This record gives sequence, structure tokens and C-alpha cells, in this order.
Amino acid sequence: TLSASTGRAVTIETVPVDNPGNPADTRYVASGVGAVDYTYRIGKYEVTAGQYCEFLNAVAAVDAYGLFDAEMWTSVTGCKIERFAGAGTQADPYQYRVAPDWTNRPVNYVSWGDAARFCNWLHNGQPTGSQDASTTEDGAYDLSATQVYYGPDGQMPTFNSADFWALNAALIDVNRRTDATWAIPTLDEWYKAAYHKNDGPTCDYFDYPTGSDAVPSNLLIDPDPGNNANFFRGFFPSGYTIGAPYYRTEVGEFENSASPYGTFDQGGNVMEWTEEIDARKTGRVASGGTFGTLTGT
Repeated sequence: TLSASTGRAVTIETVPVDNPGNPADTRYVASGVGAVDYTYRIGKYEVTAGQYCEFLNAVAAVDAYGLFDAEMWTSVTGCKIERFAGAGTQADPYQYRVAPDWTNRPVNYVSWGDAARFCNWLHNGQPTGSQDASTTEDGAYDLSATQVYYGPDGQMPTFNSADFWALNAALIDVNRRTDATWAIPTLDEWYKAAYHKNDGPTCDYFDYPTGSDAVPSNLLIDPDPGNNANFFRGFFPSGYTIGAPYYRTEVGEFENSASPYGTFDQGGNVMEWTEEIDARKTGRVASGGTFGTLTGT
């Protein structure tokens, strides 16, 4: 059974990350990562399919900038959000629904531009309407320079076409506004929330984002004994935490495996976007483990 979203406001639970002025972790990257000189808040859980479905129903009746990816529904590892024709207030409207047993599992097939538009929507107070500057195109990020590269129905340009790389370059040029109330984390913000020991402005970091230096288990045990994550432990024996059709646990399923700041699933389920630009300047960096990668790193 599928159910349409209800139009309720999306609640993103956050946790505080304090200890400003902590030095960077230089154990793996010479330049260091994780130093943040201010207090901030970060999402406690990954954004769920249910939350993203609410977003789509609010602004994607006409999906001008490709917020919905058909593979969310069609892929064997998709998050089971479906688009269908339905009555609405805009021309040629679409509506969206998610299978109930997928509502609290993390959304996937979300591009960096999609994530930035989701943040704009949150920043703007979760309005309903067309994808414009008052909903998705401005707020935390000004995305107006990227709009020209989408097709008439919000299609992304074909991979390796000139427009694909032009869109990529335009997205790389996007910067967080100084007054942003919701934003994609920087790599330093993400890393500190995942690994820092939360023991003052120190240079103390755990090896894993489960508050441990020991390699996590990926076994789904109730109650959670701690130091667990949803990752792949190898083919022999079959190494998924949970297999088809879900692959992903519900967010926060490992209730005793939070980071020291109280975040969940930074070492598993799906990777998470950051604002970091990759070394080749070809795109943004996604961090964290996934249900299909080895070890909860």
C-alpha cells in the first residue's frame, strides 16, 4: 500500500555541536579536517524518504529543476517514492507518495543541487508553490545561475554533455549565504559531528562515527549493544545488515551507536552531501559509509 504525504510540516531534529576552536584531525589528511571555531547544530538523523516526499508535494507539482529522480521508485535500491498524476493547483501537476514501510528510511537518488534546494525550502519556512526564489531557488543558496541547464520537464542534462559540465560548474560556484538558517554541512562540520570526542576544544577524535576506535559490527540486534552501523561486511558470508528490498535501516535504528554529539548513521545507510568541492573541482564531496560499502567508516 502506498500513501500520499499529508502536508504536515517537516520536522528536522538537530543536535548541538559545541567545543568551538577544536584543532583539526591530521591523522589521515595532512591539511587536517574537523576544525570548527563556532558552535552549530546538525541533523540528528539522515533526511528520510517521508520528509523528502513532503518537500516534493510542496514544490514539485511541476518539477522544473529535477527534484524527483525516477530511480527513487524504479531502482532496486531506491527509496520507493512514486510520482503520479493527480489534482493540484499548478498546470500538469504531479503528486508524490511513499510506501509506508519506507517513510523513515533515508532518501537517496538526491543530487547536491536537490539537497541545496531542500535547504532553501527549509530556510524559507517550507512554503508551497512553484520552484522559484521564494521556495527552492534562493534562501540559503542562490541557484539562479543553474536553472538554464535543466530541460523543460526538469531533466538533468545528459552525462558528459557540454551542459552537464556547465551545470556542474554552476553548482560548484554556489556558496552558502551568511544568513542561512539551514544548509548542507561543510566537510569540517560533518567530520567534527561524526568523529570528535566532544571532550572540549581538543584534538581528540574517534576512528569511527559510533563513538569508538573499534571496528563496528553491522549486525541488527535488538536492543542495540552499541558500536553498530549499516554497512557491508563482505560477500562470505553474505554481508548486508539487511538485504532486499530495504537494504537501509530506519534512521536511528542503532539506538546506542550515536556519535559523541548524538548523530546517527554517519557510518552507514547512505552517504551524505557536504559543501566540500573535490580535489579535481568536478563536484561536491559526499561523506560517510553506506549499506553497500565496507566498514562503518
